[in-house]
Amino acid sequence: MTLNEKLATIQTKFKSKKSRYNSFGKYYFRSAEDILEATKPYLLELGVSVTVSESIIAAEPFPIVESKATVTDGESAIHATAVVGVDLDQKGMQMPQKFGSASSYGKKYALGNLFLIDDTQDSDAGNKASKLKAKITSSSDAAFTKAMEYVKGGGKLDAIKAKYDLSPDVEKLLTTL
Repeated sequence: MTLNEKLATIQTKFKSKKSRYNSFGKYYFRSAEDILEATKPYLLELGVSVTVSESIIAAEPFPIVESKATVTDGESAIHATAVVGVDLDQKGMQMPQKFGSASSYGKKYALGNLFLIDDTQDSDAGNKASKLKAKITSSSDAAFTKAMEYVKGGGKLDAIKAKYDLSPDVEKLLTTL
């Protein structure tokens, strides 16, 4: 079996629970750790390993971290990446937390890209909370960094508001960019 076939097996059989709960937004989500835990049954069965590595790919105007998820059989490797900015101006977080938050977000999305995780296919994607717009309530929310980058790149605040419910503080922060 080729590495492509092994990865396709994981992608089609993969199930990862959303074990984390956001009590403010009232929704469940999965973490990078949840995804990695769900891959473990396939590792020995298919003779593959999964790793995630990170590197800083830019420092200005803010650090940008690239997360790379890799599946390998020891001979070949397949990679998927995700890129996330570190918001150095996040209030209420120490510097290690700012980088840790970006790191967790990047790892989760790199793994999601590798394993083709699509939340719309999850059994709980039809629950009431998932039908509501996502919320951004503080600059420490992972989606805030994405929204900030979008606005800084010339994106319109109205487009963000169509996708997210913004707290007044977050909306004010985004309008001052």
